[in-house]
Amino acid sequence: MDGGGSNQGPVTCGSWIRRPDKVNLVVLGRSRLGDASPSQLEIFSFDPKTTSLSSSPLTTYVLEHVDGDLVSIAVHPSGEDIVCSTTMGGCKLFEFYGGESDARLLAKELSPLQDVGPQKCVAFSVDGSRIATGGVDGHLRIFELPSLRIILDEPKAHKSVRDMDFSLDSEFLASTSTDGSARIWKTEDGVPLTTLTRNSDENIELCRFSRDGTKPFLFCTVQQGDKCVTAVWDISTWNRIGHKRLLRKPASIMSTSLDGKYLALGSKDGDICVAEVKKMEISHYSKRLHLGASIAVLEFCPTERVVLTTTTEWGAVMTKLNVPADWKEWQIYALLLGMFLASAVAFYIFFQNSDSFWKVPVRNQPTRPNIDAVIGDPQSSDDQTVWGSFGALDM
Repeated sequence: MDGGGSNQGPVTCGSWIRRPDKVNLVVLGRSRLGDASPSQLEIFSFDPKTTSLSSSPLTTYVLEHVDGDLVSIAVHPSGEDIVCSTTMGGCKLFEFYGGESDARLLAKELSPLQDVGPQKCVAFSVDGSRIATGGVDGHLRIFELPSLRIILDEPKAHKSVRDMDFSLDSEFLASTSTDGSARIWKTEDGVPLTTLTRNSDENIELCRFSRDGTKPFLFCTVQQGDKCVTAVWDISTWNRIGHKRLLRKPASIMSTSLDGKYLALGSKDGDICVAEVKKMEISHYSKRLHLGASIAVLEFCPTERVVLTTTTEWGAVMTKLNVPADWKEWQIYALLLGMFLASAVAFYIFFQNSDSFWKVPVRNQPTRPNIDAVIGDPQSSDDQTVWGSFGALDM
């Protein structure tokens, strides 16, 4: 998908929209194109078979010229609310209705964020209970949802917010600054917890928490001169425990897959690399995906091994990852059924060929006395039963 024609502005932001029944849509934000076209939001359908977006949007919402350009966008985990930041109109809230056949966007009030200026980052917590915004002016805010109660309102959190991310349990928020620092905040009360340690010649730039639920890590890109590494912090102690060179060039964006298996990096000249978190080894690499352009959006599809990337020069691109295929649900059930049948067949064969433990041979037994001879003729006595010397027999 290209970045726009003569009547469309460049793609500046985008995100996946999760819908029921594993249906995925994509929202793209286009900025103004002079006076001919204002900024607008577009919703597209996604075809996993062809790894492509629909040729035309399902619905479009045109913003006012006074709102300026779109800066960033975030979609609530439910897929029903979309928040985007603009250069002059603050943040906008849209409610998404319908599906592929009747999609539409409804603008709603978002009073606490109407006049906050451009927000470099907007993010929902994993459980959808909070939203955070990080301003170009360094102002960091956290709100509780849906009440919009202010949890954190820190005007001087950073020189200018560069990146931020919520932890899997929504307990922490990590934020980085253009001056190379990184801070950790408690999202329950907005209290600053710690500042990540770094050397004097290091800049911490991007941050993402692990998502697999077993490894409590925080991944950050660290720039040291021309050298760029992906460093790892243990969030139980906030100690740095190691690093790995993955992209081997300055990164502009970082992302983790929804299941936490993969970590992706996008470069400032259009490359992307995807690493398997368990081994921290590269599983996929695309060179010159957005030739010569800094990747602004890099996001994993919620249900497919596909990533969405955008640049203002090349627009939105869908890339199918060259990684091992995941097990489908029906494949898991088929495997379990096959194992059960194989066990049943093995048990039957073993039973048929087993030794005397299973087939006890019939030994020569003494002839059992006639029961009538022992008990006697029941008709001969109505009141007395003769048991003889055998005692009571278990009939």
